[in-house]
Amino acid sequence: MKDEQQHRRVYWQCRRGMLELDELLQRYFDTRYDGLSAQERDSFTQLLSMPDQELSELLLRGGRCADSALNHVIDQIRSAQ
Repeated sequence: MKDEQQHRRVYWQCRRGMLELDELLQRYFDTRYDGLSAQERDSFTQLLSMPDQELSELLLRGGRCADSALNHVIDQIRSAQ
């Protein structure tokens, strides 16, 4: 039950205020989330906690961050297009 609630919570966090982010994040969630490692899920959740502007910079404009685990998930999200 807890996993199902977590799954739904993360799914709803993928819905953002920008259509481009919605499409990118939901596609990644739909195609890859169930196969992610615990660390990748944690990194994805950390990304989802970021404001839309920052997330847009990282995912849509080629930005990078100091955390290599976050960059790994960012690369996965970009490749899921």
